Amino acid sequence: MLRVMLVDNHLERTAPLKKSLTEAGCEVIAHLSDTANLDEAVSRLQPDIVIIDTDSPSRDTLEHLIVMSQNAPRPIVMFTHDGDTEKIRSATRAGVSAYVVGGLTNEKLKPVMDAAIARFEEFKALRAELNEANLKLSERKVVEKAKGLLMKQRGIDEDAAYTLLRNMAMKQNIRLATLAEQVVQAAKLLL
Repeated sequence: MLRVMLVDNHLERTAPLKKSLTEAGCEVIAHLSDTANLDEAVSRLQPDIVIIDTDSPSRDTLEHLIVMSQNAPRPIVMFTHDGDTEKIRSATRAGVSAYVVGGLTNEKLKPVMDAAIARFEEFKALRAELNEANLKLSERKVVEKAKGLLMKQRGIDEDAAYTLLRNMAMKQNIRLATLAEQVVQAAKLLL
């Protein structure tokens, strides 16, 4: 069962949405009237998805979404009446997975939520790949720097410096990048 958090300051507008969600097999675990405490509420209640119903996303709402997306990222569906292109871009940059302008029929609610979850998961995977690539690049830079220091200090070529680093890392049972960072740090202390 999908656990949903609703954010809407119009109770009369939220009642039909809650009913539709329940009929779609979802559990509405919380209803907030605004996004002021969204980050804390999401961290505490751990919903599977956040649905925001607003006339137009305000700057404060978008800022609260950014904080939530950094601290406790979740798929976000935003129902709004504002189809302004810049608002759509701002909402997407803030972490909104699905931005729906106008009303939504009951039969389309679940597919929109499924699409938002799929988009969120895809973005999450891409972010993880990017972080991994950046980590490998930074590790490679440190290894290159350590090799350069060893080449200069010992008067050896690049292959010999790499072999020396690799053998030292194996003897100490640590990662090559960790040893390279230690070599660079030690060189900074000595110079």
